[in-house]
Parts: sequence; structure tokens; C-alpha cells
Amino acid sequence: MTARSIRVTAAMVAAGVLATGAAACGKPGGGNGGNGSGGVRDSLVVGIANEPETLSPLLGYGKDGNSKIFDGLLRRGADMKLRPALAASLPKVTDDGRTYTFPLRHGVKFSDGKPFTAEDVVFTYRTILDEKTNNADKGELAAVDKVTARGDDTVVFSLKYPYAPFAERTVLPIVPEHAAKGQDVNTGPFNTKPIGTGPYVLTGWSKGEKLTFKANPDYWGGEPKVKKLTMAIIKDDDVRATRLRSGDLDGAILPPNLVKGFQGDDSKTTITAKTTDFRGVTLPTGNKVTGDTAVRRALDLAVDRDAMVKSLLEGAGRAGYGPVPTDSEWFAKGTERPHDPEKAKKLLDDAGWKPGADGIREKDGERAEFTLWFPAGDKLRQEHALAFASDAKKIGIRAKVQSGTWEVIEPRLKDDAVLAGGGNPADPDFDLYNLLHSSLALDGFNNMAAYKNPEVDKALEEGRRSGDKAVRKAAYDKVQHALADDPGYVFLTHVDHLYVMRDNWKDLTTQVEPHDHGLGAGPWWNVEDWQPKR
Repeated sequence: MTARSIRVTAAMVAAGVLATGAAACGKPGGGNGGNGSGGVRDSLVVGIANEPETLSPLLGYGKDGNSKIFDGLLRRGADMKLRPALAASLPKVTDDGRTYTFPLRHGVKFSDGKPFTAEDVVFTYRTILDEKTNNADKGELAAVDKVTARGDDTVVFSLKYPYAPFAERTVLPIVPEHAAKGQDVNTGPFNTKPIGTGPYVLTGWSKGEKLTFKANPDYWGGEPKVKKLTMAIIKDDDVRATRLRSGDLDGAILPPNLVKGFQGDDSKTTITAKTTDFRGVTLPTGNKVTGDTAVRRALDLAVDRDAMVKSLLEGAGRAGYGPVPTDSEWFAKGTERPHDPEKAKKLLDDAGWKPGADGIREKDGERAEFTLWFPAGDKLRQEHALAFASDAKKIGIRAKVQSGTWEVIEPRLKDDAVLAGGGNPADPDFDLYNLLHSSLALDGFNNMAAYKNPEVDKALEEGRRSGDKAVRKAAYDKVQHALADDPGYVFLTHVDHLYVMRDNWKDLTTQVEPHDHGLGAGPWWNVEDWQPKR
């Protein structure tokens, strides 16, 4: 992984819905659901906390779908089930799961009027997989052996091995070969002036302030009713709330404590999105303290997850015991851990960690203390870090909480803990493999704890290579039970994402959302389908 790939990943991870930071400058334009002829509301201005480094899918933009400028072969509905997009139907899977054949939708054009063909799909995937392309997520396509076009209207993917969640990865946006070929994929103009087949066309990008879009009149799915879309980049939670209250925004992502301020406002509606977005603490195996299994088990028992959900999230979330949320069909029942500080103390006593004069435990001259980082400006992670440190101190372990940029934190992952976040609802492989497989230890922000467990590695391989759901469930149950016995992380919570919207549109919905969100997730995940209230 290149340094630039690490920076891109860090930027995406750092930009959470509850992050705080410097206020964005300048107003993006009036909200109020701007009216068109006949009183139809045809514009939308929303406040989001994060900003992409690029708008090129070749570098990772929109890889989970809903990119607005682009379409993938498939897309997900509100129920997260896959549906055809640029593909005319779901793929035909043959050769024991090694071959995926996609028939393509006819008559689709890019926003510059050029036709979409199978060669554009081939170009997109081949470019992403090229070793020169700085796409930090290309490992999710590692199973791909060949991508070939059969005429203009059929694409065939040949896999090196059966990769169960491969279809979930074909929501990845397709790039026009004629517009992106022949330039430096990492620095070329396509990164900021993209062309796609999607429902919207980028009309402007003022870095640090806003992105503006207009409806694509020739969109194959029909021209959207919302003709103008503005995404205002506002990193400060309080500023987003103030601008929403003043009418400058039609909607915004907000933390629970600020959502309460809009209760009783009949012109607004609050929308809650369930997520797989976790918060947890890495426990580096290379650290003499956190590398001790007894310490890891004790910390896992010491944390009061329910109290964190109640006090930090104000009920907008759930206790977390791993990257798989407790309400997921993939969650391994019985891996919930109790809040049991007395048992945690006994584990430490039995392992030879004895309290010192100041209450902090020691063993063989080593004090039970370590540094815990959180990204500067992220208030929610700061609160989680402090709550974790408080619970740890009660059993005689000191976590020294510090903040820094991801550029400061990343080189320290081998020895120091970090308040991590992540989560992808599409398939358990996308989280479990990257977090736990030993081959990815300290590979950028993959396997940040350098966790190594041969049985876990074996189960992860079984889970991703089998097409039998029962076999996969059994494999991922093994992984979660092993993680409970030998924690490489202390998972704390799964956070809900909260949005306050002007009540101007019919039947707004959300999907189960990933950790990365804002541009592609939120109530506006399907803004192209919205119908205004009159």
C-alpha cells in the first residue's frame, strides 16, 4: 500500500458523521427546499461532515454504491438486496462460483452523450487492479483473474477462486474509458471533473465548502425531481445544527445531543439509520501490556458498553462485541461479554499483574499502562476513549489518552492503541478479513492490532471461498468465538446515524449504513427517486 493510499483511507475513516472540527466557510446557497414552477420543490441542500479526496471510482470513490455521478453494474435497495443497475439483470454464476456473466442494459449514455459499453466495465476494473493505481481498497477485488467483454453488451468476470461476496463488490461505479484513459490515474483531471452515467452531474466543487450537482436530464432511470443538489461540507456539529435551524440547510447529519434541539419542530423530521459502524480499541500484540492475553480479556470484561450506549450515544446505538452487530443475521449468539470488573481483576491477579502503590498494576517491572490515540477533532471517539480509560483504571490499567492526526497515529499502531471505527453492511468478509487476517497485519489501517490466530485465518478463508451460507455462517461464528476468547480489539458500540430533515419530501428511507457515509449514505441515498410533498 502506498503512502497516498494510506492518506486516502485515513481521510475517509476520520470523516465520521459525528466528527467535529473547524467550521466550514461560506454558505452554499439558500436551503428551504427551493421551489420550481407550480410550487414543486426542486432543490436540496444538505450538511455533511466529510469530504472526499477524489471523485474518481478508480481511486475508491463510491465503491459501496450511491455515488450519484456514477452507477455500478448492480445497486442495493432499501432492504440492501442487490438489484440491476447498468447490468440488465443479476449475473449468471457458473463454474462453481468462479465465473460471473453480466448482460448490460441497452441505451445507456454517459453524461457527455457517449454510449456506455462493456469496454468501460473492463477498463474500470483493470485500472483499479493495476499495481500503479493508488486504490487502497483494491484488495477487495483480489479474487478477480480476468475481466473480458463479449461484444458491447456482456461482461464476464473470471475469478481465481470462488469468492462468495463478489457480486456485492459490483456496485462499484463504472468509469468511461474515453474520458479517463490516457491520463495519470492518480493525479489526472478526471479525479475532480468526473463523467458518469448517474442521476446527477457535478457542476462545481469548492474544496472545504461544497459540492454541487444538477439532475441528469438523460438519466436512464428518468430525470430526478430534485433538479439541484448541494452537499455543504461542514465539519463542526454545532455549525451544521445552526445552519439547519436558520433555514440555510434542508437536512444535516447530527449527533444525538444536537438532534434533541429539533424535537417539537413540526417542520423537521428526524430519521435514524441503523449501521454496522463500530467504535472499538485496538490492542496491539506487539505491546508488552496489550499483548498479554490476560490483559486483553480483562479489558474486554471491564468496559461498560451499556453505559456508553446510554451516556455517549443517548440510546442511539447498541453495545458492540465485534465488527458484526448484535442484530445482524451473521452475529454469533453467545459471544456477548458481560460487564464484570471483578472477574477482570481476578484474571489480572491470576496472571501476575499486581496493584502498585498508585493502584496501577505491575508485572515483572512492567506497569500496566499504554497510550490510546483518537483522531483530533472527533468528539465521539474522544468520548469513547475517555470512557474506556475510566473503566480500565477501575481494574488497575492506565490508558493514556492522546489525540493526533492520522499521519501521526498510523506509524504508532504497532505499539499504541487507537480508538478505531469501521463497518460495512454488505458482507461480513469485508470487515472480518481486513481486521483480523494475519496477512494484513499493520497493512495501512488493516489489522491494526497485528492480530494473529491460525484458526481465525483458516475460518476467514473458509468464509470467503464457500458459496454455502450455512458453511459461511459456521466459519464466521468460529471467528467471533475466537475473538471473544482472545480479543485483538475491545469493541464498544455500534452507533446509529441521525439525520434531521426539512419535512418536504415523501417517504424518506435509509439503508443499513457503513462507517463511511455522507455523500452516498443518509436519507438522500436515493434522492433521484424522491417525490416532493405539495
